[in-house]
Amino acid sequence: MVAELGHFCLWLALALAVLQSTLPVYGYVSGKPWLQAVARPAALLQWLFLSIALLTLAWAFYSHDFTISYVAGHSNSQLPLGYRISAIWGGHEGSLLLWVWILSLWGLMVSLLRGRVPTDVHALVLAVMGMIGIGFLLFMLLTSNPFDRNLPWFPLDGADLNPLLQDPGLIIHPPMLYTGYVGFSVAFAFAIAGLIAGRLDPAWARWARPWTTVAWAFLSLGIALGSWWAYYELGWGGWWFWDPVENASLMPWLCGTALIHSLAVTEKRGLFRAWTVLLALMAFSLCLLGTFLVRSGILTSVHSFANDPARGAFVLTFLAIVVGGSLTLFALRAPVLRHRAGFEWLSRDSFLLGNNLLLLTATFVVLMGTLFPLIGEALDIKISVRSPYFNAFFVPLTLVLMLLLVPGMFSNWKKQDGKALLKRLLWLAPVSVVAGAALVAFSDGEMPFVGVLAVIMVVYVILAQLSDWLQKALAFRVGLLRGAGRLTRAYHGMLLGHIGLAVIVAGVTQVSFREVERDLRMVPGDVIEVAGYQFAFSEVVERAGPNFDAIRAIVPVTENGRDIVTLTPEKRTYRVSGQVMTEAALHSNFFRDLYVALGEPIDQAEQAWAVRIYYKPGIGWLWIGSLLLGIGGFLAASDRRYRSKSSEQADAIA
Repeated sequence: MVAELGHFCLWLALALAVLQSTLPVYGYVSGKPWLQAVARPAALLQWLFLSIALLTLAWAFYSHDFTISYVAGHSNSQLPLGYRISAIWGGHEGSLLLWVWILSLWGLMVSLLRGRVPTDVHALVLAVMGMIGIGFLLFMLLTSNPFDRNLPWFPLDGADLNPLLQDPGLIIHPPMLYTGYVGFSVAFAFAIAGLIAGRLDPAWARWARPWTTVAWAFLSLGIALGSWWAYYELGWGGWWFWDPVENASLMPWLCGTALIHSLAVTEKRGLFRAWTVLLALMAFSLCLLGTFLVRSGILTSVHSFANDPARGAFVLTFLAIVVGGSLTLFALRAPVLRHRAGFEWLSRDSFLLGNNLLLLTATFVVLMGTLFPLIGEALDIKISVRSPYFNAFFVPLTLVLMLLLVPGMFSNWKKQDGKALLKRLLWLAPVSVVAGAALVAFSDGEMPFVGVLAVIMVVYVILAQLSDWLQKALAFRVGLLRGAGRLTRAYHGMLLGHIGLAVIVAGVTQVSFREVERDLRMVPGDVIEVAGYQFAFSEVVERAGPNFDAIRAIVPVTENGRDIVTLTPEKRTYRVSGQVMTEAALHSNFFRDLYVALGEPIDQAEQAWAVRIYYKPGIGWLWIGSLLLGIGGFLAASDRRYRSKSSEQADAIA
């Protein structure tokens, strides 16, 4: 009965989504507030029933209910409990249920945290989210039901979870990524509601901005967690492979970054209205495109779940409806978006516009690099787009973005005096050049010109953030710490975000130009030196895991005779599936990672193995910077001006 209960809850959630998406719109058109008020309880109940459905699926995994096809295909009686629960989103049907549940969670939060949003606009936002829910609930119920039964014949044990996904990273990464992915539906809903209501003024931007920023922060952390998981789990030592599904998460992040900056201009100056709305539509459309790439089966990737053409056709049709419908509404309501206010070419407005254009260019580059091979395959033309294509565009775009970031932050809205801006930059530029060049000179190894330039840009951005913070904090004349306490959370969030970007670029620069990699044939007793560290291949032992058997290498690491760590890379064979996986061993500190992966046996008689050893300087900065991005986003979204007021006050303000 557990599966039937979960299935029934999905149908109830669909019925509530229909009510949530139709009655408030009719109430808005007919001027009946009581119909608009249906949106809030409908959103709450939809989340409640989807939560019950998710819990019933969790119980099925916990209790080894192999009569359910999805459980039998993604679990096993030997699978540890933590992975049995995270297996809920380890396959297509379960991850789709998680997607829809997170959508309902966003709807619940929007319904509860109305803040200053007027009743009619709030009802329209929830109605649009209900329409999105209808699409994905129909997709799940018609093509991807996680509660389908195997009856009357069912296996006595399951097929096991993909060994790649049997990792703590799976428990955190997909929910975090989906929360960001789906969160852009709120920005999309605000854009559609604003177009319908004709409310696209600075107040509208203030309503939409915190939701968009929180979604962007979750997506930043989700992408970073995925990169970290791939780095230590896949055994190839890379942190980004330009995989099409990786690109599918990067595109809405780039577009969302442009959107939160564009919302800032709309909120402060009432400008970029059409541009801001278009970015909101694009960000969510790119999320749907990513969903299509994962669900359609047109990609072969560790990330892709489905290979059913019917599922791909459904998502593609839904994508066409959402994109086509929203762009049509955008075209019809274009007169509402006109605004006569202008700005000088030297102003914060102008620099933020340049920021947007660079980010959209980067999004277009990734989109083309992702879709061209698929288009070529459809035309029976082999097209390969690899890292050199992306790097050729991204390196200069990133450097130009960092170059514009500082004068944009230092400039005033509408008009900036050139001499005053030059005065602030006059000391910063030479100090950054000297400090950056000195850091490169005192570091180990050689670095090409583009690497030196990247280090200078990192110093330039970080010094600019710190100097601006000091200047603003001291301007209150109450001491540094008390003055800093008077600065807004939005300002501190912006600073953390910019510093996070600089730290990420610093990490990418270090690991790209100073990494050391060695592929070796080693037998017990061998010692090899890599980047000043001595790696000893001591012995190979066997051990039994909960659902796998492993061969483990013992690799003590020393530096100048001083013990550093003993690394234990493994080769695991999973008992049920028979799949063999590489489990790398790492030792990390703030400055570098030591990374050892055990390859294939070369000579059984000599106990010779293929071993890969990496020295990766600064790679941890990638995830430290990403963490700063996420914290900065949450901090900015919690700023005082976004905190809730009562519904009566909101309607009075409107």
